[in-house]
Amino acid sequence: MSPSFSAHLEPTGDGPVAGILTVSEMTSLVKETLEEALPMCWVTGEMVDFSRAASGHCYLTLKDRNSQLPCVLFRFYAREMTFTPEPGMMVVAYGNISVYERGGRYQFLLYRLQPAGVGELALAFERLRSRLEEEGLFEAERKRALPAFPRAIGIVTSETGAAVRDIVEVVTRRAPGIQLVLRSARVQGQGAAGEISRAIDDLNRLGGLDILIVGRGGGSAEDLWAFNEEVVARAIYASEVPVVSAVGHEIDYTIADYVADVRAPTPSAAAEIVAPDRAVLAQGVQDRRRHLQVAMDNRLRHLGDQLGQVGIRRMAEALRDRLDQSSQDIDEGRRSLAAGLDGQLRTRAAALRTEALRLQGLSPLTGLARGFAFCEHEADGRPVHSGGDLRRGQRLRLRFGRGGALCRVEDVIRE
Repeated sequence: MSPSFSAHLEPTGDGPVAGILTVSEMTSLVKETLEEALPMCWVTGEMVDFSRAASGHCYLTLKDRNSQLPCVLFRFYAREMTFTPEPGMMVVAYGNISVYERGGRYQFLLYRLQPAGVGELALAFERLRSRLEEEGLFEAERKRALPAFPRAIGIVTSETGAAVRDIVEVVTRRAPGIQLVLRSARVQGQGAAGEISRAIDDLNRLGGLDILIVGRGGGSAEDLWAFNEEVVARAIYASEVPVVSAVGHEIDYTIADYVADVRAPTPSAAAEIVAPDRAVLAQGVQDRRRHLQVAMDNRLRHLGDQLGQVGIRRMAEALRDRLDQSSQDIDEGRRSLAAGLDGQLRTRAAALRTEALRLQGLSPLTGLARGFAFCEHEADGRPVHSGGDLRRGQRLRLRFGRGGALCRVEDVIRE
């Protein structure tokens, strides 16, 4: 027996045992000992029962040939399950051992629950997710609110995919004055994660952008895997511009979704989130105008009723004259306000047009539209700055305003 336990159980003379533990003290001591001795771990077994309480907590038991293990999955973590648990299903669970003190029984507290045999990708996803969560990359406190009226939005996706077409269509319909800047990147396959992270960095260096949309359309887990890479997660975390993730469909969750300031279920939904609907805003202005007009009419009617009750004609006429004067002052104020607002709107519109032209000039696509081409190494996507970067036989990729070409270096001209 360990000294810490025996110290409580030593008798003193003929009297009772000194330092006797209560049931609660013993249970707490067992709980602390188990939790300190056994670290977080993965456990696999057959699920023999599963129930979900009204509170949202889930209770289940895992078993193998020789033992059973009672488990609890609390509501917050149960919401993140992507499958329907059923008795008899082989599962893999991640958590730590603890003790339910009121019942005096040990149990496994679950943080993750998934079907067994989900493969290396899912396990890699869970390992990276757990590590980044411990580092604080997913904390809600660091997530930033999106600007209500953005002037320029950067997009990181493939220039040939459906996602960019959906985003452009929605933004153009809802808020045609917003400037869109595309930084194309591969969104699947070898090297895609590096291109996505570099594209995020490039748009941050470009400046003048209010929001970034990073994403792609739907696909298999392997197709979406670039958005589960650590390099993409850290690029989103380091972005000085708020990031909206828009990867796949509503049921698809990636590491990028957890790190981003806002998660959108689809690229189209991301465009709706960042672009305020011009028609809705106009209707809101009309509703407020009607509300003010009704309030003014009611107030004037109330004052008129009060004057009628007084019955003093001269006072009523004097007050009516004051009301007329006030009404005229209001008309003058309206005209002045309208003139001032009109001037401000024209100034703001001119500034927006100037800023839009500046952003358009900074966009790499502008140069391509004027007949220039962008040359990069096919192997790793590095840009070609001079003939000294080339050697005979190398394969290059040329990008034009529309489309591109692959070519091979026949000879190098050095200047």
